[in-house]
Amino acid sequence: MKFQLLKTDSHSKARLGKIITEHGEIETPIFMPVGTQGTVKTLTPKMLNEDVKAQIILGNTYHLYLRPGTEILLKAGGLHRFMNWQKPILTDSGGFQIFSLSELRKLKPDGVQFTSHLDGSKHFFSPGKVIEIQRIIGSDILMPLDECTPYPCEFEYAKKSQELTSNWAILNKEAFEKSVPLYGHNQALFGIIQGSVYKELREKSAKDLIKLDFDGYSIGGLAVGESTETMYEIVDFTTDFIPQEKPRYLMGVGRPENILEAIERGIDMFDCVMPTRNARNAYLFTWEGIVTISNAVYSDDFSPISKSCGCYTCQNFSRAYLRHLFKASEILALELATIHNLHFYLELVKTAREKIQNGEFVQWKKAIIEKLSINIKSYSEE
Repeated sequence: MKFQLLKTDSHSKARLGKIITEHGEIETPIFMPVGTQGTVKTLTPKMLNEDVKAQIILGNTYHLYLRPGTEILLKAGGLHRFMNWQKPILTDSGGFQIFSLSELRKLKPDGVQFTSHLDGSKHFFSPGKVIEIQRIIGSDILMPLDECTPYPCEFEYAKKSQELTSNWAILNKEAFEKSVPLYGHNQALFGIIQGSVYKELREKSAKDLIKLDFDGYSIGGLAVGESTETMYEIVDFTTDFIPQEKPRYLMGVGRPENILEAIERGIDMFDCVMPTRNARNAYLFTWEGIVTISNAVYSDDFSPISKSCGCYTCQNFSRAYLRHLFKASEILALELATIHNLHFYLELVKTAREKIQNGEFVQWKKAIIEKLSINIKSYSEE
């Protein structure tokens, strides 16, 4: 993997870049649709490619390990072949999912023991095991095993967690360098910066990882309950420590305005289930704000979801028709809504790239956030 920093905005930390992998190039800033179990829910790879124009998608090591399992993925020749997706894939390590298991996990110095949410079986992830699984998956960008702290958490807990993540990072890097790709294409490994909302821990984590010279750096452990102002502050603080020549990934974020604010603070990559999950709950993103398409007001509204949207859904179907599909519980409703929401997110970052290129990003970002006037209560909870 190579990263080219093409331009830095003169009025902010926003960056224009390009990630080059053997499965294709990724223009940054970029949003990655979430395909947790080897599929972006309701969409075929053809729809992702042609209708959404996704450049990279995200899979999850924890879920793919449990189902279909590494034996099947190895026989298939990796996830790209298994799901027939020819563009880049990034896989999360599954650390956040294991963190979410709460009482069903037990941290140890050499890894984490957890109980499967599917059948109650016992499993153990070590840093080396997580690398081995992702080698079998064959993703283009791998994530190391880390611990995502809850919010709020005491400083001492966050400190121990950060130290554990840094120690695991060493083991992840060693395992990565000792192993080899299985399917003829190179893979990259990012580090994950942790430290909760404590700046000194974020700084320590970043410096620990930079010594190991990862291919890119992720900021984890945010958007877990802290205020948006705190999230922005930590992101802004942390990106100052990440080398300019390496891509920066803010994990699990977020709403459109979160993405724009994080781009301004120097972030290159994003993922979140929000556009797909909200689509399945009839919440649609537009340049004018949220449209709750199941509302009765749209029953005889024959205009598109958004007149300014060029997606397949808006170009061919009305609000009335989409509302009818949701009320009738038709699967097509989920598909059309997902196409629209992901198209919006990809257009959002595409336009951000154009504005960075033209030196207009900060002014545009401010105007767009004001225009969206997003009511946070309209979002379905993650």
